[in-house]
Amino acid sequence: MPDDLKERSQEPKGPHLYRAAQSPRIYICLGANLGDRESNLSEAQRRIEELGCAIIRASSLYETEPVGLADQPWFLNQVIEVRADSGFDFSPDGAAELLGALLRIERRMGRRRTVPDGPRIIDIDLLLFGEMIIDANPLTNAAEVKITVPHPRMHLRRFVLEPLCEIAPRLVHPQIGRTIGELLAEVEDASTVRLYKGDNI
Repeated sequence: MPDDLKERSQEPKGPHLYRAAQSPRIYICLGANLGDRESNLSEAQRRIEELGCAIIRASSLYETEPVGLADQPWFLNQVIEVRADSGFDFSPDGAAELLGALLRIERRMGRRRTVPDGPRIIDIDLLLFGEMIIDANPLTNAAEVKITVPHPRMHLRRFVLEPLCEIAPRLVHPQIGRTIGELLAEVEDASTVRLYKGDNI
């Protein structure tokens, strides 16, 4: 059995499994700490699907301590794996176009970048675009954005690694060459990340 199929057969199945994964694997981190945080994440997922991206797998929701600016509400974070079924080819331009589309979702949901690391109604970060490595080069494409993948701080952030490790612990970081499980075990970020049980529990 191919390694990829072995990995999928060993991963837990449940309410967060949507459909069988296909290459390339694209991972996106969602976050919110304003308004109805849980609904904001669900709405972001719905809009991502409208782009032509099939959600393959979604982590549990995690309540996370703010990093950078401490004086703000705690976040809900989640990582999703998606497959770009249409509209985004597997190339640097395709990755930049996807990032541009994600940034437009943020703006349309009311995201305003006024305070660095500050409160936000939604945050959508493109973590990985298959094994592609793009180092902040300006690209000529419809998205007109600069892009760095893998996300340059994903391996330093517990609020990213915890949910990503839940759904893809053996995934290898293309630049660092270590699995997500290994990166989580080694991360120095000591901020609190806990499974979310609902605001009314």
